[in-house]
Amino acid sequence: MKISYDADVDALYIQLRDLKPGQANNKDLGHGIIADFGADGLLAGLEILDASKLLGTEKENIILELAPAKHEVA
Repeated sequence: MKISYDADVDALYIQLRDLKPGQANNKDLGHGIIADFGADGLLAGLEILDASKLLGTEKENIILELAPAKHEVA
């Protein structure tokens, strides 16, 4: 996972997995949030436009918490 912020265009991008250029299918979720999906239909990333308006001054203090995946034994 990679999170990047571009201050020039005020956009925050959360990349969940790599896609080759031109592979993403975009879906506008409204309020300046765009979801990128791979050809397999799975979520690949989220773009937040006008991030400073949505996140305010907290964009510099983003905390990422990852929990280990739980695997069920069949």
